[in-house]
Amino acid sequence: MSEGADSTPATTEEPLPHATGATAYGAATAPVPSAPPVPTDTPDTPDTDATASTAPEYSAGPVGFRRADTAAGLLLVLAGLAAGISLLLPWLADRDDSGLELVWRGFDEIGNLGDSGFWQPLTVVLGGGVLLVLGLLMLVPARSHRFLGTLALLVTALAAAGVLVPLAQDQWRFGGFSVGFWFAIAVPVLGLLGSLKALLTGPTYGTHTPAHRG
Repeated sequence: MSEGADSTPATTEEPLPHATGATAYGAATAPVPSAPPVPTDTPDTPDTDATASTAPEYSAGPVGFRRADTAAGLLLVLAGLAAGISLLLPWLADRDDSGLELVWRGFDEIGNLGDSGFWQPLTVVLGGGVLLVLGLLMLVPARSHRFLGTLALLVTALAAAGVLVPLAQDQWRFGGFSVGFWFAIAVPVLGLLGSLKALLTGPTYGTHTPAHRG
């Protein structure tokens, strides 16, 4: 061999690892972060299903309010009280029989009321008791009290027959009757006013609750 020859063997260079791969020391380089997605601007559209589910089921129009018919109830209660007072007083001018005694005799002759005439005080007093109950029911709030007014009018008609028949039999002379009979006359009069008040008063409609009236 000559002296000019290179005695060291030629070395071949190893390729360097890729920049994104593992380094010569085994550590990995951090990846380049990707750009965040760009949000798409879309207009907010209402959810029709959610809107339909939250819509109120009631109507926004006028509705009928529940209320008490104080005037009609008071008139019917007074009719019942008048019937109660008539029980304590005599009905006839020439006799001392109280209304209560006449009613008891009416119950004793329940099978022969048409001939004895004791159906008249019995009808007036019992009718007054029914009017008292209907008057109390008038004070219960309701959209209308016309049904109770119809019942009160029918009862009033029976009570009116109980005072008109004896008056007609006595040729419309009031001298033969005492103060208890005057209270009996007040029963159908007050019953007629109360029943007509309930019948002629219709429901109250509105969108707001009306103020309480005494």
